Amino acid sequence: MEILIKASQFILSLSLLIVLHELGHFIPAKLFKIRVEKFYLFFDYKFSLVKKKIGDTVYGIGWIPLGGYVKISGMIDESMDTEQMALPPQPWEFRSKPAWQRLIIMLGGVIVNFVLGIFIYIMLMYSYGENFLPNKNVNTHGGVWIQDSLAIDLGLQTGDKILTIDGNEIRKFNNLPIEFINGNNYTIERNGEVLNKEIPIDFISKLIERGKNEGAFILPRYPFIVGGIPDTSPNKTLGLQKKDIIVGINGKAITYFDEAQVELNKFKGQEISLTLKRGEETKEIPATVTDEGKLGIQIAQLTMIDLEKLGYYQLENNQYTFSEAIPAGLKKSWSTLTGYVKQLKKIFNPSTGAYKGLGGFISIGSIFPSEWSSETFWNITAFLSIMLGFMNLLPIPALDGGHVVFTLWEMITGKKPGDKFLEYAQIVGFILLIALLLFANGNDIFRLFK
Repeated sequence: MEILIKASQFILSLSLLIVLHELGHFIPAKLFKIRVEKFYLFFDYKFSLVKKKIGDTVYGIGWIPLGGYVKISGMIDESMDTEQMALPPQPWEFRSKPAWQRLIIMLGGVIVNFVLGIFIYIMLMYSYGENFLPNKNVNTHGGVWIQDSLAIDLGLQTGDKILTIDGNEIRKFNNLPIEFINGNNYTIERNGEVLNKEIPIDFISKLIERGKNEGAFILPRYPFIVGGIPDTSPNKTLGLQKKDIIVGINGKAITYFDEAQVELNKFKGQEISLTLKRGEETKEIPATVTDEGKLGIQIAQLTMIDLEKLGYYQLENNQYTFSEAIPAGLKKSWSTLTGYVKQLKKIFNPSTGAYKGLGGFISIGSIFPSEWSSETFWNITAFLSIMLGFMNLLPIPALDGGHVVFTLWEMITGKKPGDKFLEYAQIVGFILLIALLLFANGNDIFRLFK
């Protein structure tokens, strides 16, 4: 059922983006009186699931969910209709129109993607606002908690206060993982001293190899709250209760769980005194520390809202009027685009190992939640829309960006590339895209079996 919910959201989001992208080509083509022969969601090799001809255009749904297309008369595209191109140009064909009109048609899809992403982010800001844990709040409450080798490899220690990454102040604590992925260097405050550190070149590679199921590699420090007492615990009969907060060990004040662990390691196999906070009451009870330096109890899993209620952290909630949501949405769109560009640069740098994380349809589908959330769905759709717009703008033949480059060349030099050249360029671009598609989805399959 979980896979079905994820897949349904993925198909819905992908279908919406494809249809609107292709409309970005379709509408200006019709406005410039160019014949559009096909408008398809997904590809229809050999047969279609649904098709209907209205006027000069066949509208349909293909059976291969790898994208979609519009077939514009007189244009060398993925259909590779060389027979049509061998005939004399007709006034309703793409190739008969002036370069500026062809440029608008080719840019139409990516423009729609960018506008759609911006619009969704604006509406999300207006509808939901922003609710997050400020990084400055973490810094004033003890800094970060480090228990993961990946964070240690970064050069972090428990209690560090992360100040900037690539010179940019970190506003949202939950943005730290993606900022480390995109960044090259960072600054921290440790014991009152500001330190500059480099992010290891292979950090992304190690992050990918670490896997998704190991949880966050960097956390805010949180209290030691009892979540449960197993039957095997040496302290099962000593009166510990769920939600008890351990605030002292042998008279030493404890604020965070990591502090408790340091103290417990000093008394392995010994009897100690625990100071507990239970509601408004504070009490002392005896306890036994195992030979491994444990109390044998389960730790409560707390949300940021739980920690806020306990007074450890203060979440920030920003609500926007519609006029305020516009600049907030634009800012979010820009940070999404620039962050994605930074990630692409790292993917094309083999030494980072980021190419190992390149994923296909399984990876994209897996980012959707297992339960429906309109806020999450539209957040992901906005991100995918901006990503799709940028990818299509890359100057690769067979993508919109490739056609744009050839059209701009014609407008600047006054020389139009020959049809044969465009055909060969389309073939090369198509081979590159297929290779990328196979590599990305191959990565997915490899990770699945691994």
